[in-house]
Amino acid sequence: MDKPCRTTLSVPGNKEKMHAKAAASNVDVIMLDLEDSVPADQKEAARKTVIDSLLSLDFNAKCVDLRINSLDTPFAYKDLIQVVEAAGDHLDNIVVPKVNDEGDIHFVSRLLDGLEMALGQKRQIRIQACIETAQGLSRIKEIAEADARLSALAFGIADYQASIGAGLISLSGHGENEEQVYPGHRWHFPISRMVMAAKANGLLALDAPYGNFKDDHGLKKSTDLGKALGCDGKWVIHPDQIDTVNQVFTPSKEEIQRAKQILEAADDRSRGAVAVDGRMVDQATIRIARRVWDQAVFLGQV
Repeated sequence: MDKPCRTTLSVPGNKEKMHAKAAASNVDVIMLDLEDSVPADQKEAARKTVIDSLLSLDFNAKCVDLRINSLDTPFAYKDLIQVVEAAGDHLDNIVVPKVNDEGDIHFVSRLLDGLEMALGQKRQIRIQACIETAQGLSRIKEIAEADARLSALAFGIADYQASIGAGLISLSGHGENEEQVYPGHRWHFPISRMVMAAKANGLLALDAPYGNFKDDHGLKKSTDLGKALGCDGKWVIHPDQIDTVNQVFTPSKEEIQRAKQILEAADDRSRGAVAVDGRMVDQATIRIARRVWDQAVFLGQV
């Protein structure tokens, strides 16, 4: 693990005041957005605002990402070149929206290669790929294996709905009212497929944001489901969502104690399985406990 990635706050690139507020929040990752939150006639100004923030703000050791426009627009290449040339050493990840195949990742990676060589930048900028289309999900294995720069895959719920022709059942299109139209988790398959590809290649898997930032109960339920499917974190669209999502993706005292109990009982690695409180615990369970314990240590809980 490098830095926590429980919460990723999407911040409009053209809203300077929001950048400072995000830097002062307790979010794990700040994503300065040049895509959906910025109108087409403000793209150029937004790049300059993002550059100013990257060069002037103290982000308090948070991970800072830049979401560029999708590669099928006339904005993406300028997003990369202008922002990375001016402030690339302040960025952790380039977030690439609507990744349809591995070629999108190859393009961004090669362009970053040239920029970093020209700048003499030693620290490599990573790439986060957004899976937001049926085409992208169909190529998920190839995308996840595309490049060593990849750090994470993220699910884009609204654009994925649009790409498969699913109905609009809420104002935001981001995970609300799902139980009214489907008896279960409507996005179980695409998220599980993304998680499998991510984990098979050592990448993080990030869940989509929940659109109603005034509905904490719905947010908690959505986050619980994402965690249950193996996601490592979740995008958020409002600062009020940060604490709830952080809490879900932080091991509870009960989880930590359970993991400790299992690991103490399994200290003899020569045994294939151990008994804990009358229950048989095998090596798979021990690996889960080790992951919980390592996460707790990483977050300073033990």
